[in-house]
Amino acid sequence: MPTAARMAGAVVFGILAWFISEMVKPLMPDGTDFGRFSEYNIMIGILSGWIVMGTRSNEGSRAAVGGGLTTAIAMMFWGLLIYSVVEMIKLSFRKHYPGPVEAVVGVFELGFEYGTMIATPSIIGTLLVCGAIGGAFCSWVAQRWS
Repeated sequence: MPTAARMAGAVVFGILAWFISEMVKPLMPDGTDFGRFSEYNIMIGILSGWIVMGTRSNEGSRAAVGGGLTTAIAMMFWGLLIYSVVEMIKLSFRKHYPGPVEAVVGVFELGFEYGTMIATPSIIGTLLVCGAIGGAFCSWVAQRWS
């Protein structure tokens, strides 16, 4: 059911996803083709804000801050998982993996590699602080327009 808090969560975490995406780009190897990297991450942020934060915004201020942190972490998890799976499929078409089990293991290896590449203090700090602020904002929206 659409609510103002779900919409606020979608907007706030979509913006956060775009901001983090722009912070990640300089950390990637030179010559990386990003394509629609930021746009896809915005969609992940919108869905995370709508689904995860939108359902947790009516539980009070403290719970909403925790919900914002949970949403930010879920957003990063889903982004890493999706990009790892996409890269694994690309590598599979190039016969990089000898079998399906190695391909599945490759998803986690790629996710770990990408995660360590982007795990800088500035990105983690921005993600946590903005996630907590976004959660508090969604709580305020839920109290104001519910």
